[in-house]
Amino acid sequence: MDWVNYHHLLYFWVVAREGSVARACDELQLSQPTISGQLARLEKSMRCKLFRRVGRGLELTEEGKLLFRYADEIFTIGREMVEAMRGRSTGRPLRFAAGAADVLPKLVVYRLLEPACSLDQPISLFCQEGKLDSLLADLAMFNLDVVISETPAGPQTRTRVFNHLLGSCGVAVYGAKALAERFRPGFPQSLAEAPWLLPTAGSTLRRDFDRWFDTLDMHPRIFGEFADSGLMKAFGQAGMGVFPAPVAIDCEIRRQYEVECLGRIEDIRFHCYAITVERRLKHPAVLAISKTARGTLFPSSKGAE
Repeated sequence: MDWVNYHHLLYFWVVAREGSVARACDELQLSQPTISGQLARLEKSMRCKLFRRVGRGLELTEEGKLLFRYADEIFTIGREMVEAMRGRSTGRPLRFAAGAADVLPKLVVYRLLEPACSLDQPISLFCQEGKLDSLLADLAMFNLDVVISETPAGPQTRTRVFNHLLGSCGVAVYGAKALAERFRPGFPQSLAEAPWLLPTAGSTLRRDFDRWFDTLDMHPRIFGEFADSGLMKAFGQAGMGVFPAPVAIDCEIRRQYEVECLGRIEDIRFHCYAITVERRLKHPAVLAISKTARGTLFPSSKGAE
């Protein structure tokens, strides 16, 4: 059996965390030749390159990213072991880092993450919102445990990831009471005269609505386009226009924004995915998300891994 030299692994872990050998030397109080030599021996024992040079700094290779994740867990557990042996309770909650694509409705993200915070084991939640490409990069670096998105990661993604369909549902159109009473009769053709609040071009929901408008030969009056779904709903609450949203959060939307549903569009489907670096879901918080999504949020949809 091949055994890991944990001194070498420690030097690798600190260099990867600090981003350079020089900064690792300051923390470890060792010379640069010493650390560089130990890293070379670790790469030889692992039979792969762990770093690549980028400018004046270092970047982890795919093998390096994998090793860093294991090393981080090893040294975190090591610190807890020392604390436990000294008779101190670590009290450390399970860290759960989730990324949410910025086009997702905030209510959907909350409904998905809420059960993860109610596990028997205490959870320390870190939630990051951003563009899907940026979130996938953080996922590849193991800075995130899961990315939640309305679209799956495509084949162009540089790191191998796995898409887990959480579920899907239809889409409804909402508006303030005055607009609902005016444009609900004759739905959906009546919406040709309604002021619309829509997601910005490029989002999946916007593309679906553009195709739907073409199918109905409808030329909508677009009052506003929004990158932030919460801001779009706030404008809808103020009566500025009608807006679309997934029916999975119908009750929350009507209650929180004091709007009414004009009608449902089953031809347009909202999908939700959990993207991970693992083929099978393992993290207890991600498993809780999957269970809730398939059990209550999207009950009529059977997700598949």
